Amino acid sequence: MSIRFDAADAHWRVAPMPRFSADQKDWLTRGGSLTAHLRTLGHVEVRVTHEAVELPWPDECAALGLAPRASAWVREIVLVVDGVPFVAAHSATPLAASHGAWRAMRSLRTRPLAELLYRDSGVARSALVSRRVNARHALHALAANAAPGWVPHAYAARRSVFERYGAPLLVTECMLPALWARLAHAARTAHVDRVVHTGRERGPLDHTASRVHAAQREVSASR
Repeated sequence: MSIRFDAADAHWRVAPMPRFSADQKDWLTRGGSLTAHLRTLGHVEVRVTHEAVELPWPDECAALGLAPRASAWVREIVLVVDGVPFVAAHSATPLAASHGAWRAMRSLRTRPLAELLYRDSGVARSALVSRRVNARHALHALAANAAPGWVPHAYAARRSVFERYGAPLLVTECMLPALWARLAHAARTAHVDRVVHTGRERGPLDHTASRVHAAQREVSASR
């Protein structure tokens, strides 16, 4: 299904930045529901931190097809996995759309936005775009407030536009440091498990040495 809205601009790009890690490139480009992907890591909770009528961020107007100073309905949440904030998300739709095509967004409460986006065949999605976000962007403060104990110089973030009946909904998701830490820990654990498993297949080293020494003794005895 084609879509007439585009989330990309000079900073938000389809191809992830080369400096992103392999995990970052993976999660910044994953299609489907981010909430569903997070559920593979643990129990996911949606914490709503802000909902209001306000001006969208400067770099959101073009993606939403809005004129400067036009109002939008904004929803901000934190996706928490096993009690730890993993993602800070910011969604915006034109105010008129929040009473029309996207009116269900106003009554989501603590339900994930994915319930609206992936159960409706009439919803189309733009390409995912990503960037590094530093303190000059409002998203940085949103992320820092979500996890104040761990604030990097820049965050990895992504966004895309969803369209329903011609109305856009821009969803921006900022990955928090705890997500990358969890993935790194899982990778280290998997590596250790592989090493241990391989060691068990080969047998203890002292057993291997014993077999070698026994073979050497047999050779010496035959001479």
